[in-house]
Amino acid sequence: MDEKLQKALDFANFSTTLNNQKKMAKERFAEQTIYFTKGGQFTITKELINYCQTLIDNKQTSFIFIDDNDVPIEIEYVDDFREQILNKYFNALNEYLAEYNKITSKRSIPDIVDEPETEA
Repeated sequence: MDEKLQKALDFANFSTTLNNQKKMAKERFAEQTIYFTKGGQFTITKELINYCQTLIDNKQTSFIFIDDNDVPIEIEYVDDFREQILNKYFNALNEYLAEYNKITSKRSIPDIVDEPETEA
């Protein structure tokens, strides 16, 4: 097999593997940002966190949320709920960052960039 073709194939394989690892890390993050309470399932998003903060700012101590399965769930202490989802979100985000940095640091440019061929 031609050396340039082999290098191109190796690069394609490396890129595919790198993208798959990034995708798996993102999927783990998505799994880790699911919070269960009172029989409900909530996907933790920045919007949910901000919504809770808005309720707290407006002196709401309890509120009825619609969970991921469209089930109404009464949360009696919105401030506690916000703290719990915030902690879970930050832990998942920190783990995602560490994993992402680990994946991308494995990229070795000299190994994947074509070197000019020398004539024999």
